[in-house]
Amino acid sequence: MLKKKRAGPDFTQLQAELKKQFSNLHPNDPSQWPIAPRALLCVAIAVGVAVVLWFAILSDYRDEWQAEQDREVSLRQDYQTKLTKAVSLDALKQQREQVQQYVTQLEKQLPSKAEMAALLSDINQAGLGRSLQFELFRPGQMVVKDYYAELPIAVKVTGRYHDIGAFASDIAHLSRIVTLNNIAIVPVAKDGSGTLTMDATARTFRYLDADEIQAQKQAAAGKKK
Repeated sequence: MLKKKRAGPDFTQLQAELKKQFSNLHPNDPSQWPIAPRALLCVAIAVGVAVVLWFAILSDYRDEWQAEQDREVSLRQDYQTKLTKAVSLDALKQQREQVQQYVTQLEKQLPSKAEMAALLSDINQAGLGRSLQFELFRPGQMVVKDYYAELPIAVKVTGRYHDIGAFASDIAHLSRIVTLNNIAIVPVAKDGSGTLTMDATARTFRYLDADEIQAQKQAAAGKKK
């Protein structure tokens, strides 16, 4: 006996059915479409939404990644700067100690308020020791700075050239800081005696005591307000 062949799917009919469903579709009313076009439209919309969301998320991640890259560069630079400072830390400490020692030495050369009278006497004795005649020795108004005070002294002496030069050298070698400024030297007479007159402003400095420094700080704060 001959066996009957099993009936399989009719692909021709299925293709014709699908083609029929995709024919004459109204673009303004997808709800009236057959099931296949509607399903395909939903899949397309879902894929489109997924793609848009994917690129939006990737964009956020891209911005975050770029920000992290920039932060990495900044951190590397900061690390290099701190590493350089760390390597040279000992040298910087040594330099600071040297500067501090130098400042301490300079401070020791500044007299206190109580020592100013003795310094003025030293300047006067330096001139008398070189056989100079003082025609003027007048301390001026004290000028107070942030951490020190400056005292100008008008000086006028008469003597021989080498004695005046030796006097200037003695002033420079005093234990306290004294400078000669605005120096003017002229002969006393035209008789060839060699006698000269020197006009100058001697400036000496002293450090401020704790009360004076506090008063300066308060005055500066008052000006800022």
